[in-house]
Amino acid sequence: MAGGDAAMDGELSGIHAVADTLGITPRTLRLYEDKGLIHPVRVGNNRAYSHRDIVRMRLILRGKRLGFTLREIQEFLDLYSSDAGNDEQMHALADRCRTRIDALNLQRQALEQTVAELEELEQTARANLCRSGR
Repeated sequence: MAGGDAAMDGELSGIHAVADTLGITPRTLRLYEDKGLIHPVRVGNNRAYSHRDIVRMRLILRGKRLGFTLREIQEFLDLYSSDAGNDEQMHALADRCRTRIDALNLQRQALEQTVAELEELEQTARANLCRSGR
């Protein structure tokens, strides 16, 4: 089995090399395997990860970072693995992305409003401290 970057050349990599490459723990890799999102091969008692597994893990991690559920990520992976020419699947993917974008935009607006309110509250508190000489 090869090291971390060798997996990019079509070789297989061990769990620790892949975890290091992705900046995650081996436990995280085992979790996503248990959930059926990746499918490393077994070499004896060891897991061996292909380039495809690493690409899928990058997509999974990106999906988690963007706030998608594991179920949504599984659906995206299924679409990613399917025929890109399937218009119905691409529409579904685009619709899901739009829904998530809209939700994130609403969250951003709420965060911006909260930050503005907190800044105003902070300014008021500091002004009161200055007036009272503290």
